[in-house]
Amino acid sequence: MTEWNAAAYHKVSGPQTGWGQKVLARLTVNGDERAIDAGCGSGRLTGELMERLPRGRLIAIDRSWNMLITARANLRPVFGGRVSFVQVSLPAMPFAEWADLVFSTATFHWIKDHQALFGNILRALRPGGRLMSQCGGGANLVRTHALAAQLMHAEPFARYFEDWPGPWEFASAEATAARLAAAGFVDIDTGIEPAPTTLATEADYREFVTTVIYHPHLERLPDPALKQAFLDRVTELAARDDPPFTLDYWRLNISARRPQ
Repeated sequence: MTEWNAAAYHKVSGPQTGWGQKVLARLTVNGDERAIDAGCGSGRLTGELMERLPRGRLIAIDRSWNMLITARANLRPVFGGRVSFVQVSLPAMPFAEWADLVFSTATFHWIKDHQALFGNILRALRPGGRLMSQCGGGANLVRTHALAAQLMHAEPFARYFEDWPGPWEFASAEATAARLAAAGFVDIDTGIEPAPTTLATEADYREFVTTVIYHPHLERLPDPALKQAFLDRVTELAARDDPPFTLDYWRLNISARRPQ
């Protein structure tokens, strides 16, 4: 899975933006740092980070070209050449000792190999540079994915999900701390917090899960009729939940530093 509907994501990503704003609120900067936004999406949080760096520079990276084009359209008129845009599929960041800060929200859980990811981030940081991030972790979306699993093992969908592990890595705080230490980070702090999110209406739920949560599932289905049937059925299941249309999000907070 590499491409996203960037316009739709920009519209529905209020929950992700709210979580990311809490991460930004914990971030202390001088204002002249070099930063990398690893998984910039449509650029909503990137812009807020840049406002904290009036004398700084930032490289916004994403594996989705659609996201980068949208982010550039949103950010270039405001911040000009202080923001650069690079298409990168993590963990393969092509930077060495460039950044004072690597910032990322709602991205790392889409990467399977977290050990390689943290090693790559360490390489991109200058000595003393910091990683500040948040992603899905722990029991993130266990119930929400279980709704989809009911359909994935039934006809007419089962043949398209045989031996499919999904593209996620929802790591625990303990495993993440160990991986960061193994990569060479110090001053490591990791923790899991609940972030349940209830969508107000069936239409809101459909739009959100189509764009974000069940995007990988829908990509595996070969025609629009199957995609629609999958979405209809999972929405019916979500409507029976108590409360209905609630997403069981859990967020993994990560901060660490490259040694001097």
